[in-house]
Amino acid sequence: MAADPLPERTRTILAEITDMLVSVVGDELLVGEITWATTFNDDLALESIEFVALAELLQQRYGTSVDFLGLLAEKDIDQILAMTVGELAAHIDRVTAVDPACAG
Repeated sequence: MAADPLPERTRTILAEITDMLVSVVGDELLVGEITWATTFNDDLALESIEFVALAELLQQRYGTSVDFLGLLAEKDIDQILAMTVGELAAHIDRVTAVDPACAG
């Protein structure tokens, strides 16, 4: 069995995002395991209202520094459509590493 290449902190963030996604869309609508490479558009088919709900959960968990909607606003439509759960986890990891108040 190959070792997980993700640091423990990043795996924790990915697991927390997964839990939030289940809360937003329901586990019956999620097809397969959510991984680093899972896309919000093609794999999860998130709708705009679900993005907003996810953004609210992220803000409750990590604080205002993790601005998911702001992150989306910085991207063009093709980047948004291709965005992965891993990209969001990496963003959260960066932001919370800079601002420890967000981490917990």
